Amino acid sequence: MNAEQRERFEREQAQEALPAPAYPELPSERMEARRRHLLNEVDRQGRARSRRLAPRLRRRMVLVLGTAVAAGAAVVVLGIGSGAPGGAGHVPPASAASVQLLERAALAANAMPQKEARAGQYVYVKTVGHTSVLSENQDGQPDLLRENEGMEQWTSVDGSASTLQRKEGKDSMLPGSEGGGNLNSPTYRLLATLPTDPEALLKMIREDAEKNHGAGSDSTTGPDQESFVAIGDLLRSGAASPQLTAALYRAAALIPGVDVAPDAVDAAGRRGAAVARVHAGERKEWIFDKSAVRLLGERTVLLNDSAWGKAGTVVSSVALVASGIVDEAGQTP
Repeated sequence: MNAEQRERFEREQAQEALPAPAYPELPSERMEARRRHLLNEVDRQGRARSRRLAPRLRRRMVLVLGTAVAAGAAVVVLGIGSGAPGGAGHVPPASAASVQLLERAALAANAMPQKEARAGQYVYVKTVGHTSVLSENQDGQPDLLRENEGMEQWTSVDGSASTLQRKEGKDSMLPGSEGGGNLNSPTYRLLATLPTDPEALLKMIREDAEKNHGAGSDSTTGPDQESFVAIGDLLRSGAASPQLTAALYRAAALIPGVDVAPDAVDAAGRRGAAVARVHAGERKEWIFDKSAVRLLGERTVLLNDSAWGKAGTVVSSVALVASGIVDEAGQTP
C-alpha cells in the first residue's frame, strides 16, 4: 500500500467511525495560509533542533496534513524520539484518521461551558469498571482475578483538603496534594496552570515521562506510551477546562503510533469509536461517543495470548459516568 492509498484508507476509517462533523471547514485561503505557516515552522524548528541535539537523541519530525486539514485542522506531528527507552524501531506518526478524530473531539471540548471552581470546593468524579491482577494460587500457578474499579471521588480543587474516595459503599480519606499536586496527581488549580498550546503541553508531559520511562531507566513502557497514558489520566480527572481538554487531544495527535479502533465498548456498555496506541502486545483505547465526540472512558485490550488472557481480552476498562464541581465532599452535582 503506497502513501496515497494509506491516506485514503485512513480517511475512510475516520468517516466510518464518526458521523460528518458539525463544524464548518475553514475557507480555502485560510487553510492555505495555515499550511504555509506550518511548513515554515517545521523548517525553522528543524534547523534549530539540528544544531542543538546530541546524536543519540535525534528527533524525528513529520508533517501530517491530508485528512486533518480537510477536517479544518492542520496538525504538525512532532515525533520526539522513539516509543521505547532504548530508541528501538521506527514508529510511524499518528494516523490521519486518529488526528481527525482527536481534532473533532478538541472542537467539541472547546464548545463546552467552563467549570468555574472556588477555594474550598471539590471536583467530583464517578467511574465504573475493572482491572485485572495476577495472583498465585495454592498450587503455585497464576490465577487471573478481576478487581472492581468503580468508585466516587471528591478531590479538593487546590489539594489543601483530604480526598474522599467511596468504593463499594466504604469511605476512605486520602491525603491531599501538597503544593497543588503534580501531573500524576493533579488538582483543578494545577491543571489551570498548564499550557494550552499542544506542543508546549506535550513537551511538559513528555519531560515528566522521561524521568521514569526515558533512556537509562529500567522501564519498558517508553516516554511515548507513558505520555499517551498520562494524557488519558488527565482527561479522566474531570478537572480540565474545555481549553485544556482540547489541547490534550491535540497533544495526543502529536504522539507517534496513535491510531483508531472504529468500534469499542466502555465499561458502562456504551459503544463508540476509539483513539488507540499499541504497546507490548496491548492496545490502550480512549473511547468516544460517536455523536457528541465526548470521552466515555478507556480500556486495555490484549492483542496476543498471554498469562493475562486470550487475544481480545479486555484486561482493564474504566468509564467516566459523572463529574462536576461541588461545595462539599460527599455531595453530587
